[in-house]
Amino acid sequence: MISVAPIKPLASWTGNDRYEGEVLGSLTIIFKSGGCSYRRCLMCGYRFDGSFGASPDELLTSLRGQLSWVLETFDLTQIGMVKIFTSGSFFDPDEVPLEVRIELGKLIRGKIAIAESRAEYIASPDISSFLDQIDTGDHEIPLYVAIGLETTDDSVREKSIDKGMSFADFVRAAQTADEAGVGVRTYLMMKPLFLTEKEAIADMKTSIREAAPYSDMISMNLCTVQKRTDVEYYWKRGAYRPPYLWSALDVLLSTDEQVSCDPVGGGFARGPHNCGECDREIKNAINMYSLSFDRSLLQAVYD
Repeated sequence: MISVAPIKPLASWTGNDRYEGEVLGSLTIIFKSGGCSYRRCLMCGYRFDGSFGASPDELLTSLRGQLSWVLETFDLTQIGMVKIFTSGSFFDPDEVPLEVRIELGKLIRGKIAIAESRAEYIASPDISSFLDQIDTGDHEIPLYVAIGLETTDDSVREKSIDKGMSFADFVRAAQTADEAGVGVRTYLMMKPLFLTEKEAIADMKTSIREAAPYSDMISMNLCTVQKRTDVEYYWKRGAYRPPYLWSALDVLLSTDEQVSCDPVGGGFARGPHNCGECDREIKNAINMYSLSFDRSLLQAVYD
């Protein structure tokens, strides 16, 4: 990798994730990329982040600086899984130049990688190339593309999220990934705008069931109120409330699928919460469940 001055990414942190029956040390990185090409999702605050207007050389220097920062900041020998996010899509060449994908691939070679991208950028040559960069033969599926499907209901996705894609688009992208030997991690969104709590629960239960045949992993994200978003606009006017943690328990206990969930912002007004008395206990139980898929952990706080 070409040496450049370290530049801190938008966010990065270490944690643990369950993979194939074991718990791996994980590193999550949200790179400041060239900016999302779509930038219309109603709940997404990252649509405002990106090096908009930067020249190709400036973008390349910035991303290389972020790679340098990651290399200096984290001990990658302790990391088994790397989760890669950007302001939009990792496989959009206008957001993340090919040179950066190659350099990142060399840095994380031999690890499990999960890279987020919109469905339209999941093309066989691009994902196959990155797979070749990281694959050492140690893992059956070393690369997963993470797709923000949000819901399998096209009407909900467009009216409540304005995602700009259909369930059919997701299925095509999942099939492309499968044919390339790449896994699929599907992100679903619990309670986007304009749904009642009851409707949100029903939508998630249906979405998990319908997305499962096309997914190697499913993650349920609980909607939070990010700054400068449409969700915040309605929340400030009392027209939106993030989901109850009780609702997340209901959904997770209703399915036989192994659905992970990280209740970001749990217990706070902008995040999923109940009345406050049991929020921390339920948040911790959901986090522990996502590392073990032991349903008794959820049932203990649900009863």
